[in-house]
Amino acid sequence: MVYFDSWDEFVDRSVQLFRADPITTRYMMKYRHCDGKLVLKVTDDRQCLKFKTDQAQDAKKMEKLNNIFFALMTHGPDADISEVSGKEQAEQQQSKKGRGGRRQ
Repeated sequence: MVYFDSWDEFVDRSVQLFRADPITTRYMMKYRHCDGKLVLKVTDDRQCLKFKTDQAQDAKKMEKLNNIFFALMTHGPDADISEVSGKEQAEQQQSKKGRGGRRQ
């Protein structure tokens, strides 16, 4: 069990682990409100990677990691994850669609 101090290193190693064995790799998160701690865990039963934080800003990072794993799970382990974005970009794209008044 390895706790990472660097978010980027945790994400890189987690993606490598998933791509190596996508069938058995699991991604879990645990939040303890009483401690204010969020623990993210990626494991394939042979290797366990963990990242622990108590910073509220890391929630956006966690959301991006969720989107990366969703893309890998739906498009396959060889999917290009460079275009994966957070919620804010998806909301901006949706809000642009509805601009303009209704014409009668």
